Amino acid sequence: MTSAGSTIATRPRVQSAWKRLLLSEYLVLILTVIYFAVMLLIVPEIATADTLLDILSAMMPLLVVAIGQTFVLIAAGIDLSAPSIIAMASVVGASVMTGDNGYASGTGLEIPAGILAFIAVGTAIGVFNGLCTTRFNMPSFIVTLTTMMFFSGAAIWYTAVHTDASSIGNLPPAFVAIGQGRVFGLPISLAVVLVVGGVAHFILSRTVYGRWLYSVGLNPKAAAVSGVPVRRVIFWAFVISGICAAISSILYTGRLETGTPVLGQRILLDVVGAAVIGGVSLFGGKGKILWTIFGVLFLAVIDKSLQLMGLPIASVFAIKGSIILAAAIIDAQRHRLLVRG
Repeated sequence: MTSAGSTIATRPRVQSAWKRLLLSEYLVLILTVIYFAVMLLIVPEIATADTLLDILSAMMPLLVVAIGQTFVLIAAGIDLSAPSIIAMASVVGASVMTGDNGYASGTGLEIPAGILAFIAVGTAIGVFNGLCTTRFNMPSFIVTLTTMMFFSGAAIWYTAVHTDASSIGNLPPAFVAIGQGRVFGLPISLAVVLVVGGVAHFILSRTVYGRWLYSVGLNPKAAAVSGVPVRRVIFWAFVISGICAAISSILYTGRLETGTPVLGQRILLDVVGAAVIGGVSLFGGKGKILWTIFGVLFLAVIDKSLQLMGLPIASVFAIKGSIILAAAIIDAQRHRLLVRG
């Protein structure tokens, strides 16, 4: 009887411990450390300085676009157009600053003009997504899926108009350094990400807009009754997402040294998955920039470890898809626990 009673008494404590772990904002960081430790036994190269720097460099552009996605997810929406924004901004920005008869070639303002073109493309597409979602009450899934398809094709057409090649190269070395360069051994792109992440964290945690965004994601009707401009809040979430995708495109284009219409073609799963893995809820109203950082780190470590193991691309996608599915299931369980209190 004593043993049975002890077992019964232990169950609530074990369940409580699992519940705390499941709801912990550091769950993904803990899993990353555990996964890294296991991989260290299988592929010791993962702990070398060069490999760790490669992981850090790979994280930077993905983290920027995932930060933008975080805003939309908090508002209980989704932005599937991020890859097409990255591609479209890449070819437009490259066409402005390329040394092969670029629009700003020879003016001395190639890089500022090119970066402005990147941001302008991301902002414009973000505005379009936001207007369609808020003014026409269209589901964000349908709007951004259509946008993704249209601008993916538009990027290919734009490239064909401006060059006979499949991409636009001959970019200024100073621009390429944004994506490839290092200072004191650290990638220059890290400075860009620190600024974007810092501003995003400030908006979410220290501004009225941040509080509005969370309230809209939790309950838009209640937020509207409380005086929150729901449509405006959702609109700006998509604009922010578009701008972040454009900044990410700058980093990706700099890394590749060329503007290409297929840039970002395979990262949609990573963009949404990184945020969800980190703990940003698909149900809206819940998320932090720190969580997104954890999610991106987790995916970057997995990507690098699978590369070092020499697995085929099909296996990589299957493994990452399984991990993101598991993250969605965990998110549903978290949501259920929070609803039950």
